[in-house]
Amino acid sequence: MAPRSLLAVLAVAALALLHAASAKSSWLDRRFTTDGTVRTGYDDSGQQVVMLRLDQHSGAAGFNSKEQYLYGEFSVEMKLIRGNSAGTVSCFYLSSGDGDGRDEIDMEFMGNSSGQPVVLNTNVWASGDGKKEHQFDLWFDPSADYHTYTIIWNPTNILFKVDDLFIRSFKRYADLPYPSSRPMTLHATLWDGSYWATEKGRVGIDWSDAPFVVSYRSYYASACVSGGACRAAGSGGWMNRQLDSAEWGTVRWAERNFMRYNYCQDGWRFPQGLPAECARH
Repeated sequence: MAPRSLLAVLAVAALALLHAASAKSSWLDRRFTTDGTVRTGYDDSGQQVVMLRLDQHSGAAGFNSKEQYLYGEFSVEMKLIRGNSAGTVSCFYLSSGDGDGRDEIDMEFMGNSSGQPVVLNTNVWASGDGKKEHQFDLWFDPSADYHTYTIIWNPTNILFKVDDLFIRSFKRYADLPYPSSRPMTLHATLWDGSYWATEKGRVGIDWSDAPFVVSYRSYYASACVSGGACRAAGSGGWMNRQLDSAEWGTVRWAERNFMRYNYCQDGWRFPQGLPAECARH
């Protein structure tokens, strides 16, 4: 075979392999609906990358799971907005809906002024009560590369994880509300949170820096589908997952070094007394 013909054959074969890898990892259309400006592409390894875009005219953007879940493990890699992202909120969360009695589990990334830390807000809503925030300054630049963010939700506790480090455990108590009966949809969104996100709303979005783009890839879910079967919920999996002593050590490390806000320390917000679970940690 002539060299040029061989090169052509190799090029076609490489392109076919890339297309096969891309098809295998094209998770957005199979599992989600979209809102707003959502674009897709592929990285060098063939992984699908989903980009949410926000500007002054486009409004919020997001993707929403076609299935609803009752317990599971959910993770995604995210690369956040570069530069001045003040006023923006990038999210990865579960929600049962918008009603007064809703359940919700949040990982919300509150944008920053250039040079300031991005704040990760973790929160749990149970039967409409959502004042359960733990907030952390991220200890790395989340816009420089992809990092993995994970929610594990089971009948015992809700665990929040950044890369390989657990940063929070929200424990279930029999006499207190806990998300356990309302199936939830998985969402990822980018929106204008100027009224709240950065320095308690004192710094809003600078639209001259738009468009703002946050990228997602490597979405993973192992979960109980509402009305269907549980995936990979064996005794060693997420259904029975609790933190061991070493993992509690990473939680204490994150609290000691990077916690910005803990609702259990906010007496001004709860003048009638802190929530009951605060005394049981």
